[in-house]
Amino acid sequence: MKRKGLFWQAMTPDLFKRLSALSEPTRVRLLQLLAREELGVGELSRILQTPQSTISRHLKQLQTEGWLERRAEGTASFFRVAEPLPEASAALWAVVAAELAEEGLYAEDLHRLEGVLAQRELDSRAFFGRHAEHWSQRRQELFGDAYLLPTLLALLPPGLTIADLGCGTGEVLVALAPVAGRVIGVDREARMLEVAAGRAQGLCNVELREGGLEALPLDDGAVDLALCMLVLHHVEDPGAVLAEAARALAPGGRLVVLDMVEHTRREYRRTMGHRHLGFAEETLKRLATRAGLQVQTWRRLPADPEAQGPGLFVATLG
Repeated sequence: MKRKGLFWQAMTPDLFKRLSALSEPTRVRLLQLLAREELGVGELSRILQTPQSTISRHLKQLQTEGWLERRAEGTASFFRVAEPLPEASAALWAVVAAELAEEGLYAEDLHRLEGVLAQRELDSRAFFGRHAEHWSQRRQELFGDAYLLPTLLALLPPGLTIADLGCGTGEVLVALAPVAGRVIGVDREARMLEVAAGRAQGLCNVELREGGLEALPLDDGAVDLALCMLVLHHVEDPGAVLAEAARALAPGGRLVVLDMVEHTRREYRRTMGHRHLGFAEETLKRLATRAGLQVQTWRRLPADPEAQGPGLFVATLG
């Protein structure tokens, strides 16, 4: 009785148009498959053991009459039952689908569907097997690498206040703005801050402050996370910078330091104004302890074959 009720709910002026769509067994078989899985024309042809031209003709009618949705992927087309189906069509299909299930009609189609889906898995594995050696290059060609940093930054808890100490021209500020509650850039050079302001224009949660790192223009406990990236070797007293960062960190906050490992390129003092020739792990630990911090992690970064400078390390302090 329930199925009959659904059927009579489908009795509208275009009932016969809907009945016409379901009057052909091939179209009913297509709907039974596409209600379970999105499939391509070739896959449907293999399952129904019917020429692709015939499959395409029936798919076109079903799509035109609102039973199916089509998705293009390159030169291929994939189909599935429309979501949602119009109410009357859904009621009519419920009657037909229940009858198919009860009678076990076209069960062989469902068995062949399982085979097609299993072949998909094999084809996918074969694709990655063939391309594994060059996969990084292929992915770079398809997607570039601009997605990598935003994806990693999404790991940060939302709403953090982050300070970039020695922010320079603001590249990091712009990268952090979408995932942080508030981003504060500090730099002693007014010209650097002008460039950073232009880069961060329109980002309402980015704030710029002029000041030295040995006397940060930040309140006590004002930030959850502080960054000091390739800056520490430029300052006369790195211990004072770490102490100021410690003062500005909220309880449980962290300072991330990126800088050069200890090296012997003394010409950097003259040509680039470096005050320190990088930092050994033990040196950083000693400076951190005096500043009231502890080095929680210290890791030398992999060498970049294109880079000409000394190696780098990244450390977290808290």
